[in-house]
Amino acid sequence: MNFYSLRKEAPIVSFKEAVIRGIAPDGGLYFPEQIPILPPSFFSTIDRYSHQEIAFNAIQPYVMEDIPDDILKDILEEVLDFDFPVVPLTDSIATLELFHGPTMAFKDVGARFMARCLGYFNQHSKQEVTVLVATSGDTGGAVANGFLGVPGVKVVILYPSGKVSDIQERQLTTLGQNITALEVDGTFDDCQRMVKQAFVDEELKRSLQLTSANSINVARWLPQLFYYLFAYKALHNTHEHLVFSVPSGNFGNLCAGMVAQKSGMPVAHFIAATNANDTVPKYLETARYNPRPATATISNAMDVADPSNFVRIQELYGQDFELLKKHLSSYSFTDTETREAILSLYKKTGYVADPHGAVGYLGLQKYQQTHPDTYGVFLETAHPVKFLDVVSSTLNINLPLPPQIQALMNRDKFSIKLSTYEELKELLHNS
Repeated sequence: MNFYSLRKEAPIVSFKEAVIRGIAPDGGLYFPEQIPILPPSFFSTIDRYSHQEIAFNAIQPYVMEDIPDDILKDILEEVLDFDFPVVPLTDSIATLELFHGPTMAFKDVGARFMARCLGYFNQHSKQEVTVLVATSGDTGGAVANGFLGVPGVKVVILYPSGKVSDIQERQLTTLGQNITALEVDGTFDDCQRMVKQAFVDEELKRSLQLTSANSINVARWLPQLFYYLFAYKALHNTHEHLVFSVPSGNFGNLCAGMVAQKSGMPVAHFIAATNANDTVPKYLETARYNPRPATATISNAMDVADPSNFVRIQELYGQDFELLKKHLSSYSFTDTETREAILSLYKKTGYVADPHGAVGYLGLQKYQQTHPDTYGVFLETAHPVKFLDVVSSTLNINLPLPPQIQALMNRDKFSIKLSTYEELKELLHNS
């Protein structure tokens, strides 16, 4: 399988090259030349497969020239060593919990998969790889944990000062070793802009081997399609007309779900649920893509005004706006509505949702108002304890800290503050 730049001004590359480069030389995201179709028999007999076997069938066509099957199976055994439960809440709604990994966020799968792929590719290289990543919340912790101690790899994480939760910040600033946290005076979009600028900086490219661990990297992005296949396995025998509501920030998770659909998975529709950063909902209303400056919200991992992965979604549907609208709806919600949803879910079902899952729930509710015959799954992308202040104050309850979070609380946080690309460039040169 080869991958091409969505800007169409860079050479076609292998999976290995796409992972190591992160972003194409022309600044474009890499995209597979084709979406392999899984046979109908795979989906009709999906109950017979383990999660690792499902994942192997889904990802192997993309990586087969670069990662031997036995190595890939070993990687997937290590990556998928926790649960992905579907929790029914009402007769027509369930949630897919994606927070049972080491950093309690859905990004654990992609980060660990990419770390192991990069470790395999770099095992005989003498050149150190620098992983440069921007985070709006959970990416940083997942990447830091996934790459911690990987030989020959340094990780540099940019995060917006004061715009991530305390626990999220601890997950990326307390590890040390090969992990460096940069606290940026700005928004996530500012962080992401710096990362993209670094990848097209010819001077940096001559002196460093840079790659990204954001969902712009194909090894971080593609494995997220596993979630939807796991949910389909759990639900296909009992529910038809499945729809997925995805809390959406940088739109990588949603795009991966739509790849699963393109691969043959029967699913009726997707919903992109956003917070006040409503670029995509507005686009689907007007056909005009007009990102504004990012707005800070209580669902901070989605505080993205210009989502990188939306260009992949457009490519998936051949740049056909009307075709995309047949498969995707998108709604935005305020912080007030998000808090009300957290409270409503808790009162009705006893379920404690984090702010991002609550936005997904709201999106599903809105869609089902006009599509009552559907069975909806909203993605719960992070453990509610990671947003302790919001959830506790909304529900007036105390949440116990899971062991992997408790272990962080007594560690010292360390970050380097910066505000300009020039400061980032100097740091990368000197590190």
